[in-house]
Amino acid sequence: MAIAAMVSPEKPTMRAEQGATVPVLLSARQRRYTWPQRWQRRCRYWYYRALRLETCPKALARGIGLGVFAGCFPLFGLQILIGVSLATILRGNKVLAAAATWISNPFTYLPLFSFNFQLGRLFVPTDNRLLTLEKLSSWQTLQDLGSDFLHALMLGSLLVAIALGFAAYWISLHLAQRHHQQRRHRRAAND
Repeated sequence: MAIAAMVSPEKPTMRAEQGATVPVLLSARQRRYTWPQRWQRRCRYWYYRALRLETCPKALARGIGLGVFAGCFPLFGLQILIGVSLATILRGNKVLAAAATWISNPFTYLPLFSFNFQLGRLFVPTDNRLLTLEKLSSWQTLQDLGSDFLHALMLGSLLVAIALGFAAYWISLHLAQRHHQQRRHRRAAND
């Protein structure tokens, strides 16, 4: 009887028999929310929550732009603090600034910062044959290069941060203004 309850597709809930609960198959709704779908659902929730904020579109866009700006620097642990501080000073949205710093995450660190380094290397006067990514695989080489490596990386990060920060600002400003305008039209149509 307990085995039949375990495999019975028409009983999608737990069944209690003689004090013991026997799990049965998941319902269609429960199957729909497995872990990848839960993450998608959470991301979608935070996206819509950010869109529904009752602040002006410029403050939303400033928060995103400043968060992206701060996220382009290789200052792990300080990116969110820098993004929120800049958003506070320049009156941007602090929540979106903190979220936008995740442009640099464990999946994008290597490509983003290697690009930043290569870009900065074009402008920093150094011995270019020493500064190749192949030679930067050991800590000893990084210590030997020291300030040359750091200057190239920070200059490249600054250039990329300015470009991506402004791009994120303008794109998010356009999207936020369009969303707020559509919302106003819907509210006017419902009244």
